[in-house]
Amino acid sequence: MAAPLVSVVLPVHNQAEHIESIVREYDEALRRSGTTYEIILVPNACRDESDAVCERLANDTVRVVPSALGGWGRAVRLGLGAARGDLLCYTNSARTTPEDLTLFVLYARTHPGVVLKANRKVRERWSRRLGSLLYNLECRALFDLSNWDINGTPKIFPRSFTRLLALTQDDDLIDAEFNVICRREGYPMLEVPIFSSRRHGGRSTTTLGSAVRMYWGALRLWRRAA
Repeated sequence: MAAPLVSVVLPVHNQAEHIESIVREYDEALRRSGTTYEIILVPNACRDESDAVCERLANDTVRVVPSALGGWGRAVRLGLGAARGDLLCYTNSARTTPEDLTLFVLYARTHPGVVLKANRKVRERWSRRLGSLLYNLECRALFDLSNWDINGTPKIFPRSFTRLLALTQDDDLIDAEFNVICRREGYPMLEVPIFSSRRHGGRSTTTLGSAVRMYWGALRLWRRAA
């Protein structure tokens, strides 16, 4: 049986300084693992040279799907919509090491019919740890979820889980929606602990204001699903 094609979607936002090195590291790691893959870059609403850098990286295994509009969720949806793979993955490139990405891909190849997602065990600041805990407790209570680290990536799933190709959120709530769909549709999920805390570059866009919007957004998502 031929190895499945793995599509890795990487939203890119103002990452001109480091996205090239990240993609080259991913490319080398995936190639060494014997994976058949494509990397889909989605530069979105960038105010630096990210679009140009991404276009320069395009080749047989790297494709670019640019978006004039921003939003983590929108970029994820555009990338998944353009993906050709049998296994579909999206991740935060600023925080995902080549080793972790390869680990997830190899797990997915040996565990067909399962959603895999990261459970990040290390946060760089106590405020991030507290904010993440509160958000995860909220989502567990609202949606009867058993998993932790709602926003943890990589996330990887088989194309046959078609409801995950109908995600609707344009912002960070796409990860909560992803978990809710898995719970509702009965898609089995495995959480893989990730201990790496390395950040490739840039600064986190999570602030107190964005955290409050996520808490409120989860409540709105619950009301619509009720």
